[in-house]
Amino acid sequence: MKKIYHLSTCDTCKRIVSELDLPSGFTLQDIKTEAITEAQLEDMRALTDSYESLFSKRARLYKELGLKDKSLTDEDYKNYILEHYTFLKRPVILVENEIFIGNSKKVVEAAKSAIHEK
Repeated sequence: MKKIYHLSTCDTCKRIVSELDLPSGFTLQDIKTEAITEAQLEDMRALTDSYESLFSKRARLYKELGLKDKSLTDEDYKNYILEHYTFLKRPVILVENEIFIGNSKKVVEAAKSAIHEK
């Protein structure tokens, strides 16, 4: 699978997608206009160690809902991501059976390498 979950309104996501110089065959899913399904989230989870690793603690709602003061389970992280797109750490890049989560320089460089070696 070659897919990127992103927000088309996010400047960081736009910059990263542009920087990746994607070959044909990639699917981009704007998570604001096309919500993530439970099956898609479970596919992502299968490639990483927890739902928490897919969860954005930078989301405004994270602070507004006081979630940093709560003890969340992995199931809680899953439910919050399904409930509101802002909780998915972005972008999430899937290249075959590899997953790259977030926008750190290291993650983006690793994703770029994976994309262009396949």
